Amino acid sequence: MKQTASLAFLFAVAALAACAQAPAPKPVPCPDPPGYRDTPQLPGQSWKVHDIDRPRPARVTGSVVATPPPSDAIVLFDGKNLDKWNSYRRGQQLDPQWKVEGGIMTVAGRGDLVTKDQFGDLQLHLEWKPGLVKCGQNRGNSGVILMGRYEIQVLESYDNETYADGQAASIYGQFPPLKNATSPANEWNSYDIFFKAPKFEDGKLVSPPVVTVVHNGVLVHHAQAFIGQMAHRIHKAFEPHGPEAPIMLQNHNEPTSFRNIWVRRIGKYDE
Repeated sequence: MKQTASLAFLFAVAALAACAQAPAPKPVPCPDPPGYRDTPQLPGQSWKVHDIDRPRPARVTGSVVATPPPSDAIVLFDGKNLDKWNSYRRGQQLDPQWKVEGGIMTVAGRGDLVTKDQFGDLQLHLEWKPGLVKCGQNRGNSGVILMGRYEIQVLESYDNETYADGQAASIYGQFPPLKNATSPANEWNSYDIFFKAPKFEDGKLVSPPVVTVVHNGVLVHHAQAFIGQMAHRIHKAFEPHGPEAPIMLQNHNEPTSFRNIWVRRIGKYDE
């Protein structure tokens, strides 16, 4: 009996030693590529679209700016309903299917959310939290798409490898943010976006759209002009459109959440 117990003890020790010496399992690589080298050159830049070699912005610590709406703001989401939004999928209008619960709306169902109102020059505030499901461009991906054409990316970028011009707060496919101010995973972020709409005359661009973005209190784009419309893996040129258009929140099939969304129209002096 004692000998059997001793042998069992020796076998247990040997098994523990073998486990201790076994190499740690390698992390499963992310199937989403961290960038490309076969995409078009960006106009006026030395980088290609989603260039794998483009430097990633340095990380800085910011904090969420939870600004309540000013008295002249249009509240697009107050935590109660989606009354200010339509939903579209491939050009077809749908009833909004995003989930509203606990003062938060979360991507669900089919279709992007599109404001019923249209806007030109604006100040926009919103707060967002990524849904952590996958990796790369599929980790909490959404987007704030101004006039339905000009995108500020939403993505978990605190600890998630992807191409620089596709990380959080990038002008998608065109410019990375000056700094990476993304909150740690499972925490909220804030965007304050100041947008000047483009102008077209006789079907030609007179002045491009320009944006300033503050991410978690950190200035990450300063009066930066867009160089085209949003697109994946290509450069998409400007196309003429009207002076106002809806704001869109992208449904990328990731459970990304939003709260406290409001917008102000920017007027002119002496109006």
